[in-house]
Amino acid sequence: MKDLPKVFHNKIDKKFDNNKSVFYSNERSNNIEDSIDTRNVLQKINDIFSSPNYVYKANVEITLKDKKITKRIIGRNKNYIITMDNDLILITDIIDIKSLKK
Repeated sequence: MKDLPKVFHNKIDKKFDNNKSVFYSNERSNNIEDSIDTRNVLQKINDIFSSPNYVYKANVEITLKDKKITKRIIGRNKNYIITMDNDLILITDIIDIKSLKK
């Protein structure tokens, strides 16, 4: 057999820590919300309308400055969310919005 050329390999002399840290727990407290969401309201609205589950209308729970309401939304424009009842909800009045599962 012929002598083949040697293959170069770098010496690994540093620690690689490019993995994300992960934490998982089974125990859930009743006082804690499902998760803390750091997205703003516009990002949440865009995620609802761009989700694969959204076809024409989406059931959502909207937290306004003074109350919580459950509505079926069908669209949005620059300043308002349009509901199935032809109500216009001002986006700046919304504190939080959550998509409800069917």
